[in-house]
Amino acid sequence: MNCTTPTPTETFSEIESLLAEPGGPSGRSTSLQRAAVTDRVAANHFISTAEAAAVPDLAGETAARMLENLDSLERLSTELTADESAEPAVDYLVPPGWRLSIVIPVYNEARTIRNVLARVAAIPLPKEIIVVDDASTDGTRGVLEQLQGAQGLVLVCKPRNEGKGAALRTGFARARGDVVVVQDADLEYNPRDIVSLVRPLAEGRADVVYGSRFLGEVPQDKSLVHRLGNALLTWASNVTTGQRLTDMETCYKAFRRGVLESFAIEQNRFGFEPEVTAKIARRKFRVVEVPISYNARSYAEGKKIGLKDLVSTLYCIARYALRD
Repeated sequence: MNCTTPTPTETFSEIESLLAEPGGPSGRSTSLQRAAVTDRVAANHFISTAEAAAVPDLAGETAARMLENLDSLERLSTELTADESAEPAVDYLVPPGWRLSIVIPVYNEARTIRNVLARVAAIPLPKEIIVVDDASTDGTRGVLEQLQGAQGLVLVCKPRNEGKGAALRTGFARARGDVVVVQDADLEYNPRDIVSLVRPLAEGRADVVYGSRFLGEVPQDKSLVHRLGNALLTWASNVTTGQRLTDMETCYKAFRRGVLESFAIEQNRFGFEPEVTAKIARRKFRVVEVPISYNARSYAEGKKIGLKDLVSTLYCIARYALRD
């Protein structure tokens, strides 16, 4: 099921429908609330002030709800209009007509999704942003629905939860850019790094780029357990694929779109990482790693990968070493 993108007319129709809801105190409209709502509706470019003034009188309870909704819309608008000082610099040229597709799988990230989208929107490269909600239950979908209609934003709402790999498969099928990048919705990965991540692709020096948390002098993940787990999985993947990666499990992967179109993605969860790595190696695509920053979060903060995913990843490494 796809999230629809309402036009301004449809948005105002929803407002009119809200005003017509029964249950408000009949005959007790508040002129001050009415004026506040009509002025702010016009200020947000839904309609003109004159058109807003033509709306039937607002009941006090409904007007208060309208003001609350407009507060939320204005806050989201501010967050999506990123500060220019935070905008990453692009010090290379991209080919004419070149475009980036940034695919964001999201599940229960209501706390961070606004900030992630604001930072991604600030990337000064031609792009589309594809958000795939994997049947969130924490209010994430409500946040995303408020963003419908934003230029360059595609929202896909899945009817049931299937996992990160399945969400990426859905998002990749919608991508129309020359280069496709994976961005998580939890702010462990800083969208500013996408500029350096896609540079080898824009310059034609690679087919695939991995953003490594371990290329710098200081490891970006402070957890010894996580570093050892990543080292084990990356080592096992390298042994079976012939690659020399330092971070196979990284979220930050960027592909020429043709690379993703050359094979099917089968894994629905975190097995996506070893699967796609093995299939890339088998097809002899050029792979480059670049250093990235990383801000690891705890399980209390919502980290989702666990021990069963470690076992599953080891299985996928062995399974895709043998065949597609």
